[in-house]
Amino acid sequence: MSASVRLVFGDAREWRYIVASLAALVDEANFTIDPSGMRLRALDPSRIAMVDFNLPASAFEEFSCEEEVKIGVNFDELNKVMKRGRADERVILEVIGGRLKISIVGKAERSFSLPVIDIAGEELPLPKLNFTVRAKMLSDTLKDAIKDAELVSDSVSFDAKEDYLRVYAHSDRGEVEVKFTIDAGSLIEYEVDEPSRSTYPISYLSDMLKRAANLSDIAGIEFATDKPLLLSFELAGGGRLSYFLAPRLEA
Repeated sequence: MSASVRLVFGDAREWRYIVASLAALVDEANFTIDPSGMRLRALDPSRIAMVDFNLPASAFEEFSCEEEVKIGVNFDELNKVMKRGRADERVILEVIGGRLKISIVGKAERSFSLPVIDIAGEELPLPKLNFTVRAKMLSDTLKDAIKDAELVSDSVSFDAKEDYLRVYAHSDRGEVEVKFTIDAGSLIEYEVDEPSRSTYPISYLSDMLKRAANLSDIAGIEFATDKPLLLSFELAGGGRLSYFLAPRLEA
């Protein structure tokens, strides 16, 4: 890898949350870096979910990359390194001699080096989906609803009616229902083209929200009956983190 890459991100804690949000879904994946910014799109190992991440060059304090470069990383290892970062520190990412050098700079400068992995495969296309429900709500409110549902089941249903969005879970252990409305303030935006209902595995939603809720106060939800869910978060600096999750079809 001959191309020179040097990226400086001003908040090591925020970068830690970004890495954790990606590591929630993927084991190994390529960061694609070009003069416009950084992006990543990958499936989880079971191919039930996909993550799509992009961060423009303007979100970095310093961004030096003259041509497209792919940096394959092991996210478990990268996540371990980034857990060492704090809000009052900066992160410097450089590719040197086939390795990714990560420097965490605060009162001291700490440097880590990870191998760049060769990950083959073409870039995945975004799913073409027609959503019938679009909502925005507080990330923590949604995270709490998923935690509630997790008490009784390993799957959760999103049920959209004209005037409310319902999260519902049930099993022989019990039932949980959480309703969100514009009037109560739990929904910030809400559009329903037609009543819709779809069911998803809780473990994925829990992992996504546990980490990504630290990046954005607002979560976007889009779905249609028995179709994939799109869960998205706007990032500081104009970036975006999105998860697509396949439905669990009920008998």
